[in-house]
Amino acid sequence: MEGVSYARMPRVKIRELKDDYAKFELRDTDASIANALRRVMIAEVPIIAIDLVEIETNSSVLNDEFLAHRLGFIPLTSERAMSMRFSRDCDACDGDGQCEFCSVEFHLRVKCMTDQTLDVTSKDLISSDHTVTPVDFNDSSLIESSHINTNRGIIIVKLRRGQELKLRAIARKGIGKDHSKWSPAATVTFIYEPEIHVNEDLMESLTLEEKKEWVESSPTRVFDIDPVTQEVLVIDPEAYTYDDEVIKKAEAMGKPGLVEINAKQDSFIFTVESTGAVKASQLVLNAIDILKTKLDAVRLSEDTVEADDQFGELGAHLRGG
Repeated sequence: MEGVSYARMPRVKIRELKDDYAKFELRDTDASIANALRRVMIAEVPIIAIDLVEIETNSSVLNDEFLAHRLGFIPLTSERAMSMRFSRDCDACDGDGQCEFCSVEFHLRVKCMTDQTLDVTSKDLISSDHTVTPVDFNDSSLIESSHINTNRGIIIVKLRRGQELKLRAIARKGIGKDHSKWSPAATVTFIYEPEIHVNEDLMESLTLEEKKEWVESSPTRVFDIDPVTQEVLVIDPEAYTYDDEVIKKAEAMGKPGLVEINAKQDSFIFTVESTGAVKASQLVLNAIDILKTKLDAVRLSEDTVEADDQFGELGAHLRGG
């Protein structure tokens, strides 16, 4: 419609925040922005991952390619990934990995000298940069309570007596769109916030058994019955999965309109789980920065098209087109 503004001012409200988990509300926007933010978090926020492996000695049970693949999926701390260069754009090196601007070098040298099986883990990777190391998944509270460190990192391979593994690995900056090992997100989901209205008059016409039967028809625990008043309560609207089971049950009971459930088209609930490469909060902030950059590029492109319309071939010629 002419004269209608589609400008939005999205609002974010944090519900839960941990190093590897975030849950927040995104309001006053539409599904296109919500999905764009989700896709950027999964596929376009850069992190650091092992990309090149040079194996000098490998007498383990796993072949070289298998080991290289496993090493690539070990999450590395990537707080400085946003400021690093992509190796393809770096003019300070020749791609050998010895470059502070675009890569980090790792070494691994392990040999089993006893009859006990030796676990080679991510803790055995020695980094040339103290800010880029394998993610530590140890729970410090459990370690303090048990006084035993039962988790030495992610297992790469197991060695028996006489077996040896010696290698050099180069970690580089990348994005999940190029390879999943560069995806910083384990899971990113969002749901439309449901709006549930129960018709109290129709509900009062049901017996207690019918109310229980209707409440139990929902696969998830969205509704419950007050033990005192015997009223049906909406206890967790966000548990609703848009399966329409309670609506179908109401119709089967001859009570259409017993409940009305609508999805708010401008309100979304996000759940973000990080691999540990970056904190969940930083993952969201980086995604927003990248999305803003992409939108600025679109705006610049539109301005260029307008200039072409105004100046025609002259504008294109001045830009070298």
